[in-house]
Amino acid sequence: MTDVRTDDRTAFRTCPLCEAGCGLEITVGRDDDGRERVQRIRGDMDDVFSHGFICPKGSTLKQLHDDPDRLRAPMIKRDGEHVEVSWDEAWAEIAARLPDLIERHGRQSLAAYIGNPTAHSLSAMTFSRALLTGLGTRVRFSASTVDQMPRHVAAGHVFGSPVAIPVPDLDRTDHLVILGANPYASNGSVCTAPDFPGRIEAIQERGGKVVVVDPRRSRTAEQADQWVSIRPGTDALLLAAIAHVLLAEGLADVGDHVREHIAGLDRLGAALDAFAPEAVAASTGVDADTIRSMARELAAAPTAAVYGRIGTTTTEFGSTASWLVDVVNTLSGNLDRPGGSMFATPVAGGATTRGRRGSGKGFRVGRGQSRVSGHPEVMGEYPVNCLAEEITTPGDGQVRGLVTLAGNPVLSTPNSDQLADALDDLEFMVSIDMYLNETTRHADVILPVPSQLQRAHYDVLLLQFAVRNVANYSPPVLPLGDGEIDEWEVIARLSLIAQGMGADADPALVDDLAIDGLIGSAVKDENSNVYGRDADELRSALDASGRRGPDRMVDFMLRTGPFGDGFGADPDGTSLDDLLENPHGRDFGALVPRLPEILRTPSGVVELAPDVFLDDLDRLAAAIPELDDRSLVLVGRRHLRSNNSWMHNINVLVKGAPRCTLQVHPDDAVALGLAHGGAARVTSRVGHVVAPVEVTDSIRPGVVSLPHGWGHDLPGARMRIAAEHAGVNSNVLSDDRSMDPLSGTSVLNGIPVDLEPA
Repeated sequence: MTDVRTDDRTAFRTCPLCEAGCGLEITVGRDDDGRERVQRIRGDMDDVFSHGFICPKGSTLKQLHDDPDRLRAPMIKRDGEHVEVSWDEAWAEIAARLPDLIERHGRQSLAAYIGNPTAHSLSAMTFSRALLTGLGTRVRFSASTVDQMPRHVAAGHVFGSPVAIPVPDLDRTDHLVILGANPYASNGSVCTAPDFPGRIEAIQERGGKVVVVDPRRSRTAEQADQWVSIRPGTDALLLAAIAHVLLAEGLADVGDHVREHIAGLDRLGAALDAFAPEAVAASTGVDADTIRSMARELAAAPTAAVYGRIGTTTTEFGSTASWLVDVVNTLSGNLDRPGGSMFATPVAGGATTRGRRGSGKGFRVGRGQSRVSGHPEVMGEYPVNCLAEEITTPGDGQVRGLVTLAGNPVLSTPNSDQLADALDDLEFMVSIDMYLNETTRHADVILPVPSQLQRAHYDVLLLQFAVRNVANYSPPVLPLGDGEIDEWEVIARLSLIAQGMGADADPALVDDLAIDGLIGSAVKDENSNVYGRDADELRSALDASGRRGPDRMVDFMLRTGPFGDGFGADPDGTSLDDLLENPHGRDFGALVPRLPEILRTPSGVVELAPDVFLDDLDRLAAAIPELDDRSLVLVGRRHLRSNNSWMHNINVLVKGAPRCTLQVHPDDAVALGLAHGGAARVTSRVGHVVAPVEVTDSIRPGVVSLPHGWGHDLPGARMRIAAEHAGVNSNVLSDDRSMDPLSGTSVLNGIPVDLEPA
């Protein structure tokens, strides 16, 4: 290894590897060849949000950047093998094949898949819409329907915008109830909170209480004051029963601060009659006395917040469970109040800060239906579990081409073997990705993007769900290497080729159209701080900085956001220059009440009892007998050193004892003849896997657990470290026919399975 000299510098950036947004202090030196190399990464003690906290993932950005398996040049599949080619060859291949496919089959023969890593990429967040527009197809899928889509659906119906998601005010609450989440492993999700574990412990240190509802005694449950062991898939029943108790015992009090802004309270009592604690105790596995106690404590606490995450959303009743989280927070008087469940004010703006305040067009689904199964559109996309059938089912509109932007749906979506087989039926597939993985091995062309250390970063999406109003911008730490192209330029050029503009199309065209669109919308928005201004004047002010791409766009968003300088209107306001002068970020304060201005419902009030959810309560009540009878079910789990599938190629994160084990309760192990360290065959309706057994009393009887994101043993992938720790793919077992009908989200928790010794 080449030695690194001591003439180093320090760079500060936000970690992009999960939703916590921790600040990093990165020491950079030069090697004997004069190239910059990362020497050390540690937590930024002066970061305004994370204050030095860092998890094991953040310190591995160097290893991720240096990973020899990370793609540095485009690849084309020739004679079944991927070979490196020049960028000119890659663009020429796409320009020859993609427009031809569109000409022969039409644009609806194209599908697009947007993966989870795009939420952590400034380039992808600012240019993915341009890609989808360039492709011109309505056949769109994303990781949202194997993750958080129910939370968006609930927020959309109740508050009018799918991103108007209240988050627990962790730093001021006295009582926190966590359902289906393990922040000690995940650091939080749809709740941006660096050092989530430390914030939990701070609640306890100031005399508060933390309750964790989970079928596993997770690390978070171990820390909690109370662990409520629940049967998977029944969170909606538990929440409905808690809401029932609040209403039936006269404990419900929404509070004077929001009373005039809420409709539907009078409809809830009758709708929840069927969910008395005694009626759901057997199904949930939580006794009636515990349910009543949980409700009474929420009502009695000075402040309280209920937080539900992926264990509640990836179930048959994910949307209704997400809605009931909002119902319980409201009935206990904790909606939109300090210490309760509050809305962030994103510094770069967003759907909850732009446009008319206090009312809007509201939220609706079903503006289209998937071709084969007729699943309704939600937020412009279809359930990803129907992607395979869209490819394999003949007829008008059959998907013949696919573009993927990050992500690994072959490992992350239901009935994975079925999807893998379907991808081989495509005529043409293009993937934008850092790796030749289980999904991109099917692609005809792979377009690589630089590492996270070579890209600018701002959490455009995630800071909309932050527990404080903060802003951090990170310029690239390392320069692009020879032959590397910035991610936004890759996305932009692909979108132009899809429009028939040829292999030499200039990405600047997309960039200019995008920024002009932002400016045009802002100067027409009566609530914007640049309303009525001259668009050309604002464009000239932006261009004077010399910035292009995402930097220019995020500068505009900051300057026109709720804390922005308004291009001179507020000299104390923020901008990209301001954040560059404050490399540790800027803190704009704790969350503040935002009702009613946050609302985008047509009525201008919180619609606490939408018909769509009241109707779904009938389906929930009807499911109680079947939930009572379920025997053995499978749930997922998360590990601190992992984030989905793509970080399994970093040795320091996967070394040690195998983590892809099947956790089984001792009672079940005895009954089924399973031994710790032995192997079990796990079978569901759609598939089977063989996994090593881990017998543990940290999981409730009748439940087994496999972590997601593993299964790195497929031929054609090129992730050598991951292959050495292959594990098994839990989504071979998840059922493509099982979903939450209100959001199209797959059921990944509570999957009925059978076990036997392998």
